[in-house]
Amino acid sequence: MAIIVDKIQKKKDIALSCKELFVKKGIKDLTISEVAKTAGIGKGTIYEYFKNKEEIVFEIVNILMQKHSEKLLLEIDKIECTKDKIKKFSEFFYNAEEYELREIYKEFISITLINPNDEMIQFQTQSIERYYEWFKKIIQDGIDKNELIPESLELARGVFVMGKGMFIINGTTNTVNDLKLELDIFIDTLFKLLEVKK
Repeated sequence: MAIIVDKIQKKKDIALSCKELFVKKGIKDLTISEVAKTAGIGKGTIYEYFKNKEEIVFEIVNILMQKHSEKLLLEIDKIECTKDKIKKFSEFFYNAEEYELREIYKEFISITLINPNDEMIQFQTQSIERYYEWFKKIIQDGIDKNELIPESLELARGVFVMGKGMFIINGTTNTVNDLKLELDIFIDTLFKLLEVKK
């Protein structure tokens, strides 16, 4: 009797088994042979599931972003204050718990900048839009609860992009010494301007 392999699950298992290797070495310095050895499979098996290392990174990002989104949604739902929700949303950019996802995400961003394919661009677009819509809803809820002035919604995309921009600047320059502090100052200052005066 033939063994039936769940190819979707097998693909996920292979990708996740290599996650730490990609975090430690980065995509540039890795070979498919190292990836196969880490996954405990033959090099040929890797090519049954992935065309190249970039596709493995893409699979890892897919899996980790899904888990991150589910967890973050639960955590944000427990928070009452809009400013604290925004800070929780921004923790991805600096907290130790999300270190591996950030490192893999950086690899993914570099791939999409250098050698994008339609599937990666679509994934990135959908992810950004999903997080932005979620972020916008947090702002709208703050307006509905009379915490924020209505004009706050017009700044939602700019605030959302600013957090991501600070994350990228933090990873590519020496101009941000403490990303958490910088984001907290930015959010606190913004809320002084946008909070409903009571």
